[in-house]
Amino acid sequence: MNIWAKRLGSVMIAGALLTGGSAWSGALGVNEAYAAETTQQQNRITVLGKGEITVKPDIVYLSIGAESFAETAKSAQKSNAIKMDKVTKMLKEKWKIEDKDIKTEHFYVQPNYSYSDKEGRKVQNYSANHSLEITLRDLSKVGEILDAAADAGANNIGNARFSVENRDVFETQVIEKAMANADLKAQAIAKASKRQLGVVVNVVQDEAANRDVFSFGNMEMAKVESASMADAGTSVKPGEIKLVTQLYVQYEMK
Repeated sequence: MNIWAKRLGSVMIAGALLTGGSAWSGALGVNEAYAAETTQQQNRITVLGKGEITVKPDIVYLSIGAESFAETAKSAQKSNAIKMDKVTKMLKEKWKIEDKDIKTEHFYVQPNYSYSDKEGRKVQNYSANHSLEITLRDLSKVGEILDAAADAGANNIGNARFSVENRDVFETQVIEKAMANADLKAQAIAKASKRQLGVVVNVVQDEAANRDVFSFGNMEMAKVESASMADAGTSVKPGEIKLVTQLYVQYEMK
């Protein structure tokens, strides 16, 4: 019995050693993988590349509307509808603006209140407001159309927002600028740290920064020395559009 007990004990010890060895090898493999990954991350840098180009606008969005006041909501709405019908008809017939380029920005009818210690809050009148967004591709006509809209009854004219109709045409240029900026920064960092810059391993575009910085038209009354204010017209200067993007670029470091 003692001989069998000794043999069984030896088998159990050997099995335990084998099992322990396997477990230790597995843990060693995980540690080695983690160390390799950590080293790899230490040999990488990430920089922010910014790209920006300036282009001339080829389209403008005009905000043209009217506001009316009356004792009742129905009267205010009716009065404003007459103004806007006249404005819309003028835009279509005189300036040949198509239906697809005329859309409603906002429309509302609301009460306006007055306050007093004696009567408290009281409805003073009602206001109706209707505004259109007009898309115009002939930028030379902006001032004339705004003046014509005012003559037709529009009394709520907002800014002229200039833009580019097809941004994709310039997308490649903006990205190339951002990538060149990232390369410049990464090379400077590598040189300062006495390392060599390796290949690009990852690029992420910042969607929040991938935008157009729109130019808002500068509208002013064009003053002519020999003309009276009644003869003066609205002068609109398109300005320029900045197309902007940002890239997060990761490089290897040697």
